[in-house]
Amino acid sequence: MLSRISLNILKRPPCRQARQVQQLATRGLATSNSAYQPRNNLRSALRHAQQSLDDISLFGQYRRIIPVSLVAAKPSPREPPLSMVPVHISRPAYAKTGSPPTWETEIPILEEEEIECLRAACEVARDALALGGSMVRAGVTTEAIDDEVHRFIVSRDAYPSCLNYMGFPRSICTSVNNVIAHGIPGKRPLEEGDFVNIDVTAFKRGFHGDTSATFGVGQVDPPGVALMDATRESLELAIQACGPGVLLATIGEVISVHAEALGYSVSQDLTGHGIGRSFHQNPLIYHHYNEEPGVMEPGMAFTIEPILCQGVATGMQWPDGWTITTTDGGRSAQFEHTVIITDQGVEVLTA
Repeated sequence: MLSRISLNILKRPPCRQARQVQQLATRGLATSNSAYQPRNNLRSALRHAQQSLDDISLFGQYRRIIPVSLVAAKPSPREPPLSMVPVHISRPAYAKTGSPPTWETEIPILEEEEIECLRAACEVARDALALGGSMVRAGVTTEAIDDEVHRFIVSRDAYPSCLNYMGFPRSICTSVNNVIAHGIPGKRPLEEGDFVNIDVTAFKRGFHGDTSATFGVGQVDPPGVALMDATRESLELAIQACGPGVLLATIGEVISVHAEALGYSVSQDLTGHGIGRSFHQNPLIYHHYNEEPGVMEPGMAFTIEPILCQGVATGMQWPDGWTITTTDGGRSAQFEHTVIITDQGVEVLTA
């Protein structure tokens, strides 16, 4: 997924639960309308995240994820050694320097041979996600999940696309509870009642395939289950709406209508994206109401990856330069597929 660049967004009133948590904003958890909060606000958020469960009860019973340090420590790009990715495996251009290629302005339309290459990458990502999801249980660390998924992707002669992309230090993203996106796998064991989004992208035969899902750890409380269900449903409805001649903006409308009807907000900080020879490319796919131009065409490939939040959907970036959490401590969930538009409609390549 991509962090949102400011574009012409159609504003909508906050959902019911977003209004409910406005009181939290006055306590220092959401002190700005900007997408990401500066360090002094993060310090305030860290302090308030350790207060009583009175605020948590707005959203259910779970443990908020908070930074272990406020010291800025974004990982530097580092080329993976051959011990991690053997020499026979094709690497994307950014694997060496961490710098992604410049985006092309045109939206690529794939030929059948290219679609088959994309399909191969998507199959690896799909199977890797299934492996990661099967490991989700109390006591397992996200670092351990990352290690196993990495080994699996490499065993399929593919490269884990996240690894060293703009310096990202691991092979997958793992986002727990109130982490919206880009969580770096670490040593914290998963706990009963958590849920975790696992985001996997694989590079094979010159193409990237991208998918993610949110998995419950043991018995998740009813509000958490409802959020996961609503997010999965919003993705399914958005996919059903796709087809040749359909406006790209339809995706955001379908997701927003479903989310707001159930009392959730939709993240505007992160987007879906075109995918293929590049990890991220045009078109950008907005999951909220928008008036962006663009019509779906056969051969157009992109991800749909809505993030629904219990409260406000504004993100706050941690000092690690990657992890984004909700400003009010509410949970978020995400599900994602890579799709391609066909003459007849749409095909889900990561299903």
